[in-house]
Amino acid sequence: MYLRFVVPTIDSESERELGVFHAIGDLRRRGALYRYEEDLHDLVIDWFDRNLEKPTRFTTSKRPHYRRQNRAICWFKHTAHDHLDQIRHYVATLHIHGVPVRMLKTNRVGYVVYEDKYQIVAQPFSGERY
Repeated sequence: MYLRFVVPTIDSESERELGVFHAIGDLRRRGALYRYEEDLHDLVIDWFDRNLEKPTRFTTSKRPHYRRQNRAICWFKHTAHDHLDQIRHYVATLHIHGVPVRMLKTNRVGYVVYEDKYQIVAQPFSGERY
């Protein structure tokens, strides 16, 4: 089982609902977060920087077409308990600011382009709506 937390804004690259990492970052860039929320954001992002690998691919295309639009999206594995606990800080902050968050669950993520112990990055199957 794979989990993804999204807001009702469509990402221009993936053409899917925007994930909470980008949503909280957008709030911060707009100056909408309170100082304590900015501090929490920094703590959470630092935790992820130390405890989650950065995916190396976001497309199924191989060279020389690797510059094609990145349509792949990230999912947490349901066994990534510590990571899921951390992401809930962002979910709570988004809710405080009136941004609804949905948790998506699936076993069919699409064409896998990257995977590690805690996450999977996949380009959704054609016609698949999460």
